[in-house]
Amino acid sequence: MPTLYHSPNSRSSSIVALIDELGADVDIVEVTIPRQDGSGGPDPRNPHPEKKVPYLVDGDDLIRERGAIAVYLSDMFPAAGMGPLPGTPGRGEYLSWLFYYQGVMEPVILLHWAQIEHPALQASLRDFAAVTARLSEALQSRAFLLGERYSAADLLCASPFIWFPDLTPDDQAIKDWVQRCRERPATVRIAESDARAR
Repeated sequence: MPTLYHSPNSRSSSIVALIDELGADVDIVEVTIPRQDGSGGPDPRNPHPEKKVPYLVDGDDLIRERGAIAVYLSDMFPAAGMGPLPGTPGRGEYLSWLFYYQGVMEPVILLHWAQIEHPALQASLRDFAAVTARLSEALQSRAFLLGERYSAADLLCASPFIWFPDLTPDDQAIKDWVQRCRERPATVRIAESDARAR
């Protein structure tokens, strides 16, 4: 059975929500992590080389980064339909959104939040306006990033706006999409669990 190393109220909460969506048989081990307020700290039980979360261990497979974990789990537990499988329509778009999140969206959102701007960053990563435009374009005629069905791509890409609503772009298509993602029963359950852990 795979094991997920998780800390409540962190990025790993989105993977716990994914496990819930998948109905997956995954053991979840809660560990501590260093927090921005100075609390917490590295947990010796966490096998992640940098003591970060999420971290998925499945036998000899050691998977880090949320996008990689999302692909691994959605492929392993396909019955929930949380992502197109290899060789099926939409697989390329699915992978593109997950990697876009990891490689572009999350860094750009963090830089936007920290109010850090530099032409080199914008030329390589893009800026917040470009990310907003890409999401808005994708959601103009669709309920979700891949069409009418919610996927792990939506779960991951909407996660920063669910966690930090003030960062949600002032775009109605994006706002409506974030709300649909926020209302998913698994997301609601994990948010309630995180609130109890504070």
